[in-house]
Amino acid sequence: MSAPSGRQPTRRGALGMIVRIAGAVGLGAAVASIGRWAGGPAAASTTAQREVWQLDPHKCIQCGRCATACVLTPSAVKCVHAYAMCGYCELCTGYFPPDPYDLTTAAENQLCPTGAIQRSYIEDPYYEYIIDEKLCIGCGKCVKGCAAFGNGSLFMQVRHDLCLNCNQCAIAAACPAGAYRRVSAAHPYLLKDRSENAKESPQ
Repeated sequence: MSAPSGRQPTRRGALGMIVRIAGAVGLGAAVASIGRWAGGPAAASTTAQREVWQLDPHKCIQCGRCATACVLTPSAVKCVHAYAMCGYCELCTGYFPPDPYDLTTAAENQLCPTGAIQRSYIEDPYYEYIIDEKLCIGCGKCVKGCAAFGNGSLFMQVRHDLCLNCNQCAIAAACPAGAYRRVSAAHPYLLKDRSENAKESPQ
């Protein structure tokens, strides 16, 4: 006994069903693939942004590699200034090289190779030193001079408005002091102040 007409699947109907199912599966895979493409990088970026690279100023040895190892030119590492710590010295060892010709702003008297530190007179015997980060190349020479004879108010930091936040930071890999580490993106800077220095100073 044959099935009622219209309920028995014909060969053409079966082929049509197979094509529709295959099309649906293919469309689903395509949509999933597009979703991964669109969401993947965003998701990865979100994960990467939870932590960022930063330089610990208490471990930095001012070796100069922040200026040369960064993938950016100039480097995303800049000298910053803790003004609350600064002595506003007339003979600033972060501004002048050892044994300067004169205590003036002439280029030959400046330690910074790019003239990124601006010196201005306040009142006798105090001078203010301001960092022009656009000129700073992150060499750390001023930081080394300040730390050697001054109070360490100059230090280096990764500026996150410039940093590409590479998965593997080239400077971190080159840093001989292991001074780079991941920090929370919510608190991306490791700053210095008098209280921190006091904590680390031997009693």
